[in-house]
Amino acid sequence: MLEVMPKTTSELLDLLDLTETSPDVFSGSQPDTIMQRTYGGQVMAQAIVAAYKTLPEDRRMHSMHAFFLRPGNAHVPITYKASRLRDGRTFSTRRVDASQEKDIFGMSASFHHMEDSRLNHQDELPSPTPPPEKCPRLVDFMNAAYGEHPMWHEWDALDVRFAGDSAGNGSPKLPKIPVHSHKSHMRVWIKTQDKLPDDNAIHQAILAYASDLTLLSVTTVPHSVAFMSTKIQTASIDHAMWFHRQGRADEWLLYDMISPSASHALGYGTGRLFQDGKLIASCAQEGLVREVENRPILS
Repeated sequence: MLEVMPKTTSELLDLLDLTETSPDVFSGSQPDTIMQRTYGGQVMAQAIVAAYKTLPEDRRMHSMHAFFLRPGNAHVPITYKASRLRDGRTFSTRRVDASQEKDIFGMSASFHHMEDSRLNHQDELPSPTPPPEKCPRLVDFMNAAYGEHPMWHEWDALDVRFAGDSAGNGSPKLPKIPVHSHKSHMRVWIKTQDKLPDDNAIHQAILAYASDLTLLSVTTVPHSVAFMSTKIQTASIDHAMWFHRQGRADEWLLYDMISPSASHALGYGTGRLFQDGKLIASCAQEGLVREVENRPILS
């Protein structure tokens, strides 16, 4: 077990170093954490690494769809079982189930032998967005909004900068994202603190790890209740990602997130990850956003 929640890039890489315990079955370590349940992005990242360990070398993940079935026990190793559903001429499909006595997570992922194509277009980089060096660290934003708390440092392996939202939160120097474009909108810059090896599987796993950090929080931006307050119960239910182009998790990515809908205690958010003007990946997530009288902040 890692000694602490990953605070450095090296510790994050250690978290993704799975042990094969039998053919296509892997064990993932758990870091010490003050959280009562395993961070969902960690489970996704480890599941992606498990799937890649069963693949031909010429395949790259282009989509994944996952469900969080039960809260993971943050103090027990996780077992990942990869199922080789299909290996075709240009596509491979894998199923990965994560368990701790009972199943806690399931993921289906598709992998593609990359092809050249004339059919190539993308959304434009959203503007105006201040550069990361002009944006406050997310941990500083959280300190100002909620007070200092050790939980804000659980993801210190990532450098996250708050770039504004449609409610006008954050520094007065940050532009308010126009409400007429999306009623619930938020942007952050994100990357690892240090350089990563040139391993596509690692970069995609860490992009998934990072994508889960802020996506559900955009569902509460237009409302009076704060996402990290004691008045709301939250949990990721499902998460999907599509990887459009090669990207690096150790270089700045703009994470542009909106929430098209929240209803019946369910919030739905989508996100786009841009790097150097290119649309690298898209994400979608639905999660529980239930108003409650009071709950511990670490639940």
